[in-house]
Amino acid sequence: MSVKRDSLSVGLAVGAAGVAFGAVAVADHFSVLQACFLSLVLFSGASQFSLVAVISAGGSPLSAIVTGTFLGGRNGLYGVRMAQILKLKGAKRALAAQITIDESTGVAIAQTELEDQKTAFWYTGFGVFFFWNLFTLLGALGAKAIGDTSAWGLDVASPAIFCAVLFPRLKERKFFISALLAFVWALSITELVPAGVPIISTVFIAAIVGWN
Repeated sequence: MSVKRDSLSVGLAVGAAGVAFGAVAVADHFSVLQACFLSLVLFSGASQFSLVAVISAGGSPLSAIVTGTFLGGRNGLYGVRMAQILKLKGAKRALAAQITIDESTGVAIAQTELEDQKTAFWYTGFGVFFFWNLFTLLGALGAKAIGDTSAWGLDVASPAIFCAVLFPRLKERKFFISALLAFVWALSITELVPAGVPIISTVFIAAIVGWN
């Protein structure tokens, strides 16, 4: 029972952040329906924020998709690990892929017993999915109701939230240097290239730093 309780607690805590995405999406001129559709289908927080940010800045859909794919690529690596635990086929495998995220994987592999790992994965994954989509709707409706979202500062919420998510991961010196170089590079070319390109181009910096 404690595994289920802990998993749902994580689901609620993480899912509540969906209110920020809903508000940011509407602030960046997405409709409530579009914001909710992204949360239902894409369901990857960082990828969703980056897609909205690139499109709202005037970037092409291709730039937004490439950026979101880079950020969400780690879920594919999680899938390799979870496939060994869940051993699913067919529709269940596709369903599991949709909820294979940081939290469902992290809570699952933290368990010591196989059955607890499976329980933690499903309860955490569906918990985050349910609450993320619920709060996306609430955030989008709330932002729409207040009218001029830029007057409330919601237009800068997307990059602020992305930085808040990124910063705790920069504990190692290599990661910090990589992030700093990427920041300086992206900022220096922002006015020279189309929106979305600065973020995409920083992948090469990450690759070079990671290689060494």
